[in-house]
Amino acid sequence: MNEHRNGGRRPLAPGGRLAIFAPSMAQGGAERGALKLGEGLTRRGFEVDLVLAAAEGPRLSEVSPNVKIVDLRARRVLSSLPGLVGYLRRARPLALVSYLDHANVIALTACRLVRFPGRILVVEQNTLSEAAKHGKSRRDRLMPQIVRAVYPRADYVVGVSGGVVDDLTRFTSLPAEKLKVIFNPIVTPDLSERAKEPVEHPWFADGGKVFVAVGRLRPQKGFDTLIRAFSRVRVTRPARLLILGEGPERPALEDLVRRLDIGEDVSLPGPVANPYAYLSRAVAFVLSSRWEGLPTVLIEALACGAPVIATDCASGPREILAGGRYGKLVRVNAVEELAAAMEEALDGRLPRPPDESWRPYQLDAVVDEFLRLIFDGRADGAPALGR
Repeated sequence: MNEHRNGGRRPLAPGGRLAIFAPSMAQGGAERGALKLGEGLTRRGFEVDLVLAAAEGPRLSEVSPNVKIVDLRARRVLSSLPGLVGYLRRARPLALVSYLDHANVIALTACRLVRFPGRILVVEQNTLSEAAKHGKSRRDRLMPQIVRAVYPRADYVVGVSGGVVDDLTRFTSLPAEKLKVIFNPIVTPDLSERAKEPVEHPWFADGGKVFVAVGRLRPQKGFDTLIRAFSRVRVTRPARLLILGEGPERPALEDLVRRLDIGEDVSLPGPVANPYAYLSRAVAFVLSSRWEGLPTVLIEALACGAPVIATDCASGPREILAGGRYGKLVRVNAVEELAAAMEEALDGRLPRPPDESWRPYQLDAVVDEFLRLIFDGRADGAPALGR
């Protein structure tokens, strides 16, 4: 196990120690939610340990210097169990918040082994029934059964959207008082400033209209549908498409771009350090997912002022976009419908979203909600523990 400050030292915070557990700092919404929650809690006067199965991933550089990174140096999340047990016995945090289902299972197991006396909150990011239905691994397909057996050990199970909680309600026997909706802390004070920073990609220099999509290159994100829709738009309209992200579907997506002969107008440059600058300059942000929990990047796009187009998938987009008031909703896998929405954006018929669309996802509001669960309804950090 390796522990270090992500920056300079600071004195012990008066609020006590809280721990956040995650597999890594990969390029995902859960990871960003975890690191931003840690940042927000330090601003309230808490010592925060970000405990990672492996301290790796592109989001590692985004962790606040006031958050201590605890590296369990595990090759897999499953093998992080002994390290997490040791950490809990030694550090004795007031509460543990865990992110992502497989990490949640390990967190709950570790807490049971050490008879952890503090609050245990597990955060569920996706509609598990959809993830299991489309899962390629045996673990993914079995996760709903595992969750059903293990999640009752948590004090609270937090779903990042109403759709996620509804899904959990359907296949678990968890009492309603244990299930809570808390959005990911997505809109932070620095977001608007970062959105104004310059972008390096040359397509934004000539005044052309560029669609932007962001996410892991995997089947869940539906980028094949997006590319097919864009190819129909491109037949009659000048436009370009940027897909920011990396993942196992890259070869298949690049092959599709070649077969459709749109390589000059589609770019997959991989992940970028500051996607907000791209989102703020897009003719529209497009979310083409087949399923989600609470798509972080959709909210980031709203906060950046980009017109948005999103599939009406389970779950998140309809909830975030208020049934279509803040952006355009299209059916999942509907190539022609998505192409028509993209043409609306090119014609200037998709308005920029109002500020009210992203205010519920501001960092301070989310931190308040977590503190109320940790401290029995109080957001001031006054201890009220005991299980």
